Amino acid sequence: MQVFIFIIVLSILVLVHELGHFVMARRAGVWVEEFGFGIPPRLFGKKIGETIYSINLFPFGGFVRLHGENPADKASKPKRAFSNLNKRKKTGIIIAGVVMNMLLAVLAFAVFYSFSGFPKDFKQVEVVGVAPDSPAMTSGIMEGDIVLTINSQKVQSVNDFITLIDKNLGSVVTIEMRDTSSQIKEVTLTPRTDPPEDQGAVGVVIAPKVGIYFPPIWQRPFLGIYFGLKDSWYWGKTIVTGIATLFVQLFAGHVPQDISGPVGIYAITVQAASYGILALVNFVGILSLNLAVLNILPLPALDGGRLLFIGIEALTKKKLSPKIEGWVHTVGMAVLLAILLAVTIGDVRKLIQFGGVKGFIDSIGK
Repeated sequence: MQVFIFIIVLSILVLVHELGHFVMARRAGVWVEEFGFGIPPRLFGKKIGETIYSINLFPFGGFVRLHGENPADKASKPKRAFSNLNKRKKTGIIIAGVVMNMLLAVLAFAVFYSFSGFPKDFKQVEVVGVAPDSPAMTSGIMEGDIVLTINSQKVQSVNDFITLIDKNLGSVVTIEMRDTSSQIKEVTLTPRTDPPEDQGAVGVVIAPKVGIYFPPIWQRPFLGIYFGLKDSWYWGKTIVTGIATLFVQLFAGHVPQDISGPVGIYAITVQAASYGILALVNFVGILSLNLAVLNILPLPALDGGRLLFIGIEALTKKKLSPKIEGWVHTVGMAVLLAILLAVTIGDVRKLIQFGGVKGFIDSIGK
């Protein structure tokens, strides 16, 4: 069952990516020779229209085969060959896969929030700790109390609380509060001008009151997209920062120990699935953003590498040799596969060393 879940997750990520290439290629008039599920060799294929839709032996993701995709190959239909498109159409087809992964991430996060609830700042200040022998304890303030007003002035943030207390150091203040049973109470105390080092003037630890709320069903898709975009931006920045740090470490001669490949992704997917379907959906969003960012890197054999060649042609105003471009992508793919193999071997060793998925997860980052 765990392997089945992993295959489904990986297939969704890759098929969504390839669907982007497929749709944009069709719109640009390129002959899509094959849209395959899984990795060849082919088990079954059916030609519908001019495209073969195939199911392949290894059920990991999929692929789109475009006519004239390899510049070194001679196209039988030159007008419908990818290599003969103008730069704008080529760019559109290449980035479509990345865009689809980004959209999938936003959708995954939106679904997660729509069913698990939305975070909300209640614009209230909650007491989360009371120091012994402090003015707060003496006056009857308790953990869980919500601060409503200080000297009749509304308190909606931690800064409001601090500002009003600092204005009244050494003077008696009246604080209106709501306790954990929703009863309103008033306390009076005198903020200290010279409190102990580990305490404030009142002797409380306070924090913004936040929680989860469920808006009307009709609002959830819109709020879901809003929070999905926010999460995508956050995770996108985190992933880019992580990749930048990785390259800095590599150039400095340090081999990062916390890189994971397919086996590591499998382990984390299993762990996410164990927390429920919503946790898995959220993780799919994070993975989809990872795939988008990695694919747009200007490395040979990746979408970013193809964009790099288009950019070089645009700058130099010269068409690069198809053989050279094909050779660079081939070598790049070989290097990427070698790195992937090395990372996978490391993942397997960790999986064995730490006694399974849970131990492997705990070891990441150590």
